[in-house]
Amino acid sequence: MINIVLFGKPGAGKGTQAEFLKEKYNLVHLSTGDIFRYNIKNETKLGKLAKTYMDKGDLVPDEVTINMLEDEVDNTLGAKGFLYDGFPRTLAQAIELDKFLATKKWKVAATIALEADDEILIHRVLERGKTSGRSDDQDEEKIRHRYQEYNEKTAPLTAYYKEQSKYYPVNGIGSIAEITERLSNIIDNL
Repeated sequence: MINIVLFGKPGAGKGTQAEFLKEKYNLVHLSTGDIFRYNIKNETKLGKLAKTYMDKGDLVPDEVTINMLEDEVDNTLGAKGFLYDGFPRTLAQAIELDKFLATKKWKVAATIALEADDEILIHRVLERGKTSGRSDDQDEEKIRHRYQEYNEKTAPLTAYYKEQSKYYPVNGIGSIAEITERLSNIIDNL
C-alpha cells in the first residue's frame, strides 16, 4: 500500500498531475476538491457546510474535511494505494491522517510539493475560472486570500514531513510531461 500526498497551492497542477500518476501507479485519486464538489452538488449536509467556507475563500475546517476523506478511503479499500490531492492542508490534518492510516497499518510514503511562483499560479487559476464555474477561481482577491491561508496554515507541514524525510519539492513549471517525469522519478525511488 502506497500513500502519496500531492501538495501545492491552487493552480499548481495537482489535479492534472494526479490524473497521470493514478494511471501509471494504479492509485486511487482522492481530491478533496472533487469530494467537496460532489458533496456540494448533491447538497449533502457536509457539502452545504463546506460551501459556506469555500465561497469566502477560506479553508474548510479540519473535522469536515477529515470526515469526508475517511468515508472515501473506507469505500475504496481494495486499492493498491492512494494519492491525496489537497489534503492534508494543516498540521492537525497531517496528524489526523497519520492516525487514520495507522488504524489500517498504513503510512504516508511521500509528500510531493509542486512549487511555482504565486503570480504564475494566480494567472493559471484565473484562466481556469473562465471554464470551471467556481466562484473562488474568478476573483483575484479571493485567490490571493486562499494563498495567504495556504501559506499560514500549510507552512508547518513542510517541516513536519521534512522531519520524517518524506518531503520532496518539485519544480511545477514546465510542460505537463516534464513535470510528470519529475514526479515519477521520485515515486520510482521510494
